[in-house]
Amino acid sequence: MVVVNTTSHGGSNAHLVDALAAADPSVRLRAALSAGTRSDPRLTDSLVDRCAVEPDFFVRDMLTWALCRLPTGITVPRLVRELGSDTAQARSQSLHTLSKIGDRLAWPAVSALLHDEHDDVARSAWRAAVALVPPGDEAALAADLATELGRGDQHMQLSLSRALVALGDVVVPVLDAAGTSSDPRVRAHAEATTQLCHDPDSGFTLAVETAKRVAVVGPDT
Repeated sequence: MVVVNTTSHGGSNAHLVDALAAADPSVRLRAALSAGTRSDPRLTDSLVDRCAVEPDFFVRDMLTWALCRLPTGITVPRLVRELGSDTAQARSQSLHTLSKIGDRLAWPAVSALLHDEHDDVARSAWRAAVALVPPGDEAALAADLATELGRGDQHMQLSLSRALVALGDVVVPVLDAAGTSSDPRVRAHAEATTQLCHDPDSGFTLAVETAKRVAVVGPDT
């Protein structure tokens, strides 16, 4: 077995690693592009570390692309370790990258973050879970995700609804059950998600607001 050293703070990659931390986001973007083009496994740690602190969305997206071009046997274990980070962005970006790589070996670690206290991390975990759920486990995932119904603002709720809808027909009985919850926010969110299942182009904001009013005052008021 050949052991690959993924440390890249010296040697031929030193200038590229420095560029990933440059003040100018355009320089960082070009560095991430170059890293992806080079596809050198020794850049793995530097790319993952940069994901945890990179403030620019487009650079983060390029960092993910660069990581996706590296061997999964190196990137997936490194990204899974990053899921234990105390930094929310590190966890969130690693989840996003794992969802793009699509290796189900990451599933146990991804599913453990479905209820992360940080909203961005939870949203990333929901999307990654839908991408990585093992065949046959969709119903169990739907039931687990449904416990988050009613959480957060409308953007947060829409993210969860889209994840549930992506699981297909297994979500229907789960939403039916949630529709009988004693919590009006859960009932409203379940109702809006059901509408999204039937009509993906429907206005989610209007649906959830209407459902909330019905849940609070009653359908016959």
